Amino acid sequence: MNSDELVLRLSNLLASSNQSVRLNAALMAGTYPKSEFIEILISQCAIEPDFFVRDTLSWALMRQERERVVELLTPQLHSPINQARSQALHTLSKIGDRANYHLITEDLLFDQDDLVASTAWRSASVLVPEEKKSELVNLLVTQLGRGDSDIQFGLTRFLCAIGDQIITPLKQAALSHNEEIRTHAEFTLIRYQEMKLEWDRKEPGGNSAPTMTD
Repeated sequence: MNSDELVLRLSNLLASSNQSVRLNAALMAGTYPKSEFIEILISQCAIEPDFFVRDTLSWALMRQERERVVELLTPQLHSPINQARSQALHTLSKIGDRANYHLITEDLLFDQDDLVASTAWRSASVLVPEEKKSELVNLLVTQLGRGDSDIQFGLTRFLCAIGDQIITPLKQAALSHNEEIRTHAEFTLIRYQEMKLEWDRKEPGGNSAPTMTD
């Protein structure tokens, strides 16, 4: 089967109404990577309804030539489709190359869609270089109190993953006249101290920031 036939087959499988068929197609594309698959995988990310298939699509993209993947992902960050932006950010975080941090713009961090913004916060906290951490914290702190409890708890986790740079800005936010911002800042400070204690128990003498699990 030549490349054109493989691409057509992948496209047809990903268009199936059967979740298992789409999942297996994504697995196949990652197990046997081909540069011709990248555009189809990215396009499917924008419309795929199933979480597990989307996550497998991101895994499949990680198995491709990463420079080409990032090149084709970049326009998705400006897509009018919320899921396209969110999934592109998620895939960048999974690729894990800090050289891509600059792609996470303030527009994405402040995206009007809570889920897109939350994914941007997470991706930024994963990719941020050491010298950019304080700048990122100052941006993320402005989002305290945003969204429902899940969105707020996510922001707490992502801030805690950054490290000690969060302490002073959070203490300032804890003085806010806005009760929601103040409460969120106080909770995040408490959670960070708890995470540091947990970290210190696991790694005596360690001074690294707590890690963030997926």
